[in-house]
Amino acid sequence: MTRSDTPAPAAASDDRGVRTVRVPEDRDGQRLDNFLLGQLKGAPRSLVYKLVRSGQVRVNGGRAKAERKLVGGDEIRIPPVRLAEEGPRQAPPAGFLKALEAAIVYEDARLLALNKPSGVASHGGSGISFGAIETLRALRPNQSLELVHRLDRDTSGLLVVAKKRAALVEMQALMREDGGIAKRYLALLTGRMPDGVMTVDAPLHVGLRQGGERHVQVNPAGKASLSHFRVLERRGGQSYCEVRIETGRTHQIRVHSQHIGHPIAGDDKYGDPEANKRLRDQAGLRRMFLHASTLEFSLDGGRAPYLLNAPLAPELVDVLDKLG
Repeated sequence: MTRSDTPAPAAASDDRGVRTVRVPEDRDGQRLDNFLLGQLKGAPRSLVYKLVRSGQVRVNGGRAKAERKLVGGDEIRIPPVRLAEEGPRQAPPAGFLKALEAAIVYEDARLLALNKPSGVASHGGSGISFGAIETLRALRPNQSLELVHRLDRDTSGLLVVAKKRAALVEMQALMREDGGIAKRYLALLTGRMPDGVMTVDAPLHVGLRQGGERHVQVNPAGKASLSHFRVLERRGGQSYCEVRIETGRTHQIRVHSQHIGHPIAGDDKYGDPEANKRLRDQAGLRRMFLHASTLEFSLDGGRAPYLLNAPLAPELVDVLDKLG
């Protein structure tokens, strides 16, 4: 949920309880869904998306998508929302708080980087009470913390959080630039990849399956997506690879790996079930072998370089050792 030290923007309302809220200048560039979560305290994301899809939320009098980037001065029509009375909000379990605090690998005045464990969602929702960002906010109740980006729940590795609004805006601008942030992943791909660098230039389209589950596939109608795979070692007939991505599409590495016939080991969604079972029995692999290891970028117009690293999760090191 969005937090800010900025006073809430002035809002007008009519007799039906509809509010019109003017977007403050320091929220320029924020997504509509995240802005609404800040306005509708306690509302689940599913409700926010329903309000937007149904046209009950309007931006400057017109319909808008949840991912629309707002501009300071935009006027947002927000319908009345009745939320169930909240009981006392539970805190994340003490053990989870300690685990996430121990997973912080970098921090300065404007950024915090977490080595997110596999199985931890970037944020709560869809039946998940506590994601990484909610847990960090519980650890730092007096700080304003915002996710810069997201990682799949099953992917471990670097998750960056902004401590200042200016850092969030600059980081998100870098993510929209080609090459603004260099991203390096480590992955175990099933089978023997060829030597050298394999570049996959294949557009990706996000679709929805029955029940609302996202499913991504290579499709000419999709968005341009570029990944580079390089074998670091071969272990037990599998390929331990470095993956560099130039775009950040949903499930990009997972779908590109599947597309070239070498899906990620342990991937229950896009992987090879038989290979996954063999690796579970042979090497104890019980999760997807994909880890966000390195982020490299510069803030302040290039004057403040960052090189963030997250070591490979211990359970993945054990798998490599067992594969020999």
